[in-house]
Amino acid sequence: SWSRRMRYYPTRRSSRSLRSSRTVHFPNDILFLDHIRQGDLEQVGRFIRARKVTIDTIYLSGMAALHEAVLSGNLDCVMLLIKYGADIEQRDENGWTPLHMACSDGHPHIARYLLSLGARQDVVNSEGETPSEMIDSDCEELVQMFKPKGGGAEKE
Repeated sequence: SWSRRMRYYPTRRSSRSLRSSRTVHFPNDILFLDHIRQGDLEQVGRFIRARKVTIDTIYLSGMAALHEAVLSGNLDCVMLLIKYGADIEQRDENGWTPLHMACSDGHPHIARYLLSLGARQDVVNSEGETPSEMIDSDCEELVQMFKPKGGGAEKE
């Protein structure tokens, strides 16, 4: 469209009118989060490769892209973000790591993947809770995953 083309050729003279018309376009961050929530991997990858977004930005939701992907329950999206450098230990504004979210929201497949990459289980959020303390006891698969392995003495 004409307005989109215009955006890439700003001139000093028209910058004021450009600024007012730009508000009609959604910021990249909002589009990026929408792509994550919808699991549109192609667009997520495209946004990152084009450097339209910074992967570790904390958005207005208080979370980063990886947290949003975990909440959506989409393991492929989580894997893609990590491939592009998302930090598996990144905290949201309440000190939650992606593993906290996977445990709290009942996504064992994502928790298992994060653990396989070495996500820390002993990290606490702002309330002092570890990921395993966020698990709903009804989520048997997660409960089993975080059960202390027998013996107890071998790990100091």
